[in-house]
Amino acid sequence: MDVILGMLFGILAVVVIWVIVIYNALVASANQMKNAFSQIDVQLQRRYDLIPNLVETAKAYMQHERETLAAVIAARDSAQAASKKVARDPGAMAELAAAETGLSGLLTKFFALSEAYPDLKANQNMAQLQEELASTENRISFSRQAYNDAVMHYNVRRETFPNVLFAASLGFRAATQWETEAPAAVRQNVQVKFS
Repeated sequence: MDVILGMLFGILAVVVIWVIVIYNALVASANQMKNAFSQIDVQLQRRYDLIPNLVETAKAYMQHERETLAAVIAARDSAQAASKKVARDPGAMAELAAAETGLSGLLTKFFALSEAYPDLKANQNMAQLQEELASTENRISFSRQAYNDAVMHYNVRRETFPNVLFAASLGFRAATQWETEAPAAVRQNVQVKFS
């Protein structure tokens, strides 16, 4: 009887230690993923801070483009709000990706329109802000890649056996990668035509 009881306690101790190891590994992966998103968030905030300065610089030159300028600021505010939601709810990643796609589209339109204003193109402040924004976009891209790598690592750890047996009951939900809003459109070949 003592041998059987000792074996049961031994098996129970092994199972408890095993669950603790699984839990700690999942916590470490979840924290790496949160840290990776924090790096994106820092760059997004830098971008959000640059946009009003960019719009303000352009206002004096682009009197006829008020709607575009207002739309850029509204898209920035929407993306910033979505970014704050992701910090509280990782499931809001799709909303942030959509808001960022909208903002990127409006910034592209804004820069295309600014090309029609030679004085604005020659403005040193505008050129510096555009350069900072381009640098920030590159940083965001690298941060997104690191975030997606961390999400993949976390999801693999969460979904592999034996972790899959305990992950959901321990409160570890699947994480969402940051994907482009319209992946099919992004992956299309660019058509180059010479007239």
